[in-house]
Amino acid sequence: MFLTEGVRAAGRKAGVVIRPDDLAEDVRAAVAATRERVAALHAELPRNELVVWTAGNVSERVAGADLFVIKPSGVSYDELAPEVMVVCDLDGTKIDDGTDERLQPSSDTAAHAYVYRHMPEVGGVVHTHSTYATAWAARREPVPCVLTMMADEFGGEIPVGPFALIGDDSIGRGIVETLSGSRSPAVLMANHGPFTIGKDARAAVKAAVMVEEVARTVHISRQLGEPTRIPQSDIDSLYERYQNVYGQH
Repeated sequence: MFLTEGVRAAGRKAGVVIRPDDLAEDVRAAVAATRERVAALHAELPRNELVVWTAGNVSERVAGADLFVIKPSGVSYDELAPEVMVVCDLDGTKIDDGTDERLQPSSDTAAHAYVYRHMPEVGGVVHTHSTYATAWAARREPVPCVLTMMADEFGGEIPVGPFALIGDDSIGRGIVETLSGSRSPAVLMANHGPFTIGKDARAAVKAAVMVEEVARTVHISRQLGEPTRIPQSDIDSLYERYQNVYGQH
């Protein structure tokens, strides 16, 4: 176990907060490394013009532990150093991670936690309000697969998830229901914006960058006329090649 014997089972029932000393040494090292990665990856969101102000978030599952790291709520991107990254258990509860108690996890933490609990293959989750992808979400319209890049990266159209209010499991449930069984690592949550998943946070960030790029390109193509959809058989061939042969992911 990554916690001292019984601390998670008994402690959660009693409302006990997990403390650093409860974590095995290798897990503490994994937490530190994950904080470094998550802090660095957050810089990619404003750099790729996917967020404004303090919006958006990146999280990553801690290897070997029922924990994940996510940005604190309301903190400027310029201040997102590893030491302010918040560590949560898979219920979305902040552990005693050494950060100031005033640093609370992102308002989307419940959604991230739900994904990690129900999709064990997912190691990273990203949420942005990137302009074009969010515009498609506002229309509640899937982005049709009319680009080879989409076939490569998403394996088809980018689906729309249900409308859900922020603050509980509703968004996370919508993400899981929409993406389970789908090849797409991205979902446009209705009237909200894109959420992306990946084997780790880097893969989820890449998906967030790519979903905005294809949403923009398809929107522009529509200004010229109705774009032509790629046949499903060709989508399948493109996806198979890119995911299993191409190697430059």
